[in-house]
Amino acid sequence: MKNYSVPCGVLNFKKTYPSAMCTLIASLLAAHAQAQEASSLQSLPEIVVSASRSEQNRFDAPAAIDVVQVNGFSAQSPLVNMSELLSAVPGVQVRERQNYAQDLQISVRGFGTRSTFGVRGVRILIDGIPATMPDGQGQASSASLASASRIEILRGPMAQLYGNSAGGVLQVFTKDPPMKPEASLSLGFGSDNQRLLGIAAGGGNETLGGVIDISQYSTDGYRDHSAARRTTINAKVVARPSSDTKITAILNSFDQPLSEDPLGLTRADFQNNPRQVVPGAITFDTRKTITQQQIGILLEQRLSASDTLNARVYGGTRQVFQTLAFPGDTLVQAGGVVDLDRGYGGVGLNWTHETQVNGLPLNWTVGVEADSLSERRLGFVNNNGTPGALRRDENDHAKNTDVFAQIDWTFAPQWRATAGVRMSRVKLSVDDNYIVPNADPTLNNPDDSGSVEYKQTSPVVGLAWRASDNVNLYANVGKGFETPTLAESAYRATGTGPNLGLRASTSVQSEIGAKIKNGRHLMDFALFKSRSKNEIVQERSVFGRATFQNVDSVERRGVEASWRTEWNSQLSSNVAYTWLDARFRESFSSANGTSAAGNRLPGTPEHSLYTELQYRWQNAVTTAVEMRAESESYVNDINSDAAGGYAVFNLRAGYEFNAGPTKMMLFGRIDNVFDRAYAGSVVVNDGNGRFFEPAPGRRLYIGMRTQF
Repeated sequence: MKNYSVPCGVLNFKKTYPSAMCTLIASLLAAHAQAQEASSLQSLPEIVVSASRSEQNRFDAPAAIDVVQVNGFSAQSPLVNMSELLSAVPGVQVRERQNYAQDLQISVRGFGTRSTFGVRGVRILIDGIPATMPDGQGQASSASLASASRIEILRGPMAQLYGNSAGGVLQVFTKDPPMKPEASLSLGFGSDNQRLLGIAAGGGNETLGGVIDISQYSTDGYRDHSAARRTTINAKVVARPSSDTKITAILNSFDQPLSEDPLGLTRADFQNNPRQVVPGAITFDTRKTITQQQIGILLEQRLSASDTLNARVYGGTRQVFQTLAFPGDTLVQAGGVVDLDRGYGGVGLNWTHETQVNGLPLNWTVGVEADSLSERRLGFVNNNGTPGALRRDENDHAKNTDVFAQIDWTFAPQWRATAGVRMSRVKLSVDDNYIVPNADPTLNNPDDSGSVEYKQTSPVVGLAWRASDNVNLYANVGKGFETPTLAESAYRATGTGPNLGLRASTSVQSEIGAKIKNGRHLMDFALFKSRSKNEIVQERSVFGRATFQNVDSVERRGVEASWRTEWNSQLSSNVAYTWLDARFRESFSSANGTSAAGNRLPGTPEHSLYTELQYRWQNAVTTAVEMRAESESYVNDINSDAAGGYAVFNLRAGYEFNAGPTKMMLFGRIDNVFDRAYAGSVVVNDGNGRFFEPAPGRRLYIGMRTQF
């Protein structure tokens, strides 16, 4: 048996983590050596990913990256929210809030937890097109999971090469058109009057093909005043006019005409009746409507055997109408009704060259990206759910221009080095059209126009050692940044107008990891640490209007571990664990009080665990039991209260069979089998003390899919 030793002093991890953490890596290597000496089953299939902007096996990627394969026919879930698919990915938190007006809460290694709506701190791309805007605000709800083939989640320093707000990178890829014509129909029904109808069709040949998926989902909601209805259309056309050229067109439409907002609950209300809503939600009819259309064109052109050019161009529109739980009739409040009309688009170009040095691969990529958004934002007094007098009128703009370069060099048969740099420039501007001069300061609304520009250079370096064909070790260090979003810059603590004095947060991230595979086992392990300056945190929240400030010395460190096993041709298991220690290392003050040094970041459970045991019978029937557990999560920066820890169990089963030329899939699932009462998510730093968003109790969902 080989004797492995691990240099735990690399990246100063020995000072950061207990010595047992480093010992665990050595133990995993030793376990692998023992497994090599024993007989094994056929190796698990490796998955092709795009971690370094070029295709490679996931196992060979020198970074913490996971791939979730999505099969729209055999999946035993509705495929409505990403939270259905990403529980098995360590280091990632995806919380389905039972509130379609506010989107999912997504965080990676503690980045993104401050968001109370939308996604921040995590960069989202769908088929290579950004779903994160130039200011760092992202949306996950517009992704069509029913037509997806896979989801990639890149974590750690390598994510910094994707630019602003890249605490992690989440990419969704639509399936390619099938070579033979096919069509499918999906139906689903569940608790809380969930209803799903989906149709899809596709076909083509080696030269031209297309696929389209249309789905409509509606629910009355687990809580009162939480009904939602949405329609998603996703189409993909792929043309290959020559063996060297591939052109892909993506068309996406998202229409959510109904999404009632039940708001959060205080602890007393949550414990008394988790289904209830506060009276203000009913009085002001809190809700949101969203309409979004987007089109994108991607080009992949092979220039020679060594050179490939990739380009993208895209554009879209997004309209949002939202009513908040207050009138907003004073000048400072800027209205309790939001009417937003946004246009956005961008271009990107990168060139990849593949060569060899001393007979070993050397690949590099250089590129440029430019994205922009312009939006008209109006605010009106909320007269019990109806727009009243104008209180806000402005044109907001955000744009970024980035250039980047990345090199990947195998300088020895078992050693590989990666280096990259990205230079980013982000500009935010506000043109104020609502100007009301008055000698009385309480009635004066001056011209609050202004702009701010952020510049950042983000370098990344990494080293990977292929200890054997089945063991990869890697270490990476990188620097990233995150600008305030337009929403976070929208208000100042005193007076009117935007807070353009907010600085961009910068972080230094590092990680070491191991990937180990054997015929029946696949194990990943990573230690990570980041230190942030000018972290963007909430200063106060009054009448639904949040203002933000910068604080220093925020530290996130942790451990990620996953273990997937095919015990035999019928039985498989999956385990994913995360230990996350995210803390403020310096004290600071806000409207909530003083956050002491050592306080935990709100919304970050210290421990997260997911386990799954699946059994397949005669390749027709699949059953599985899932368990998801989390420790407590604090609700605000001062750590005055916390959502308690929990463990929930889910059951699922599916039966796949043929009925003549038609394939059929019947499935059902029971979530929260033991009807556990818990808060599935928290509204971080809510100024009204309504921190808790209840998770549903026991729920049933059944579905049927047919494929022709």
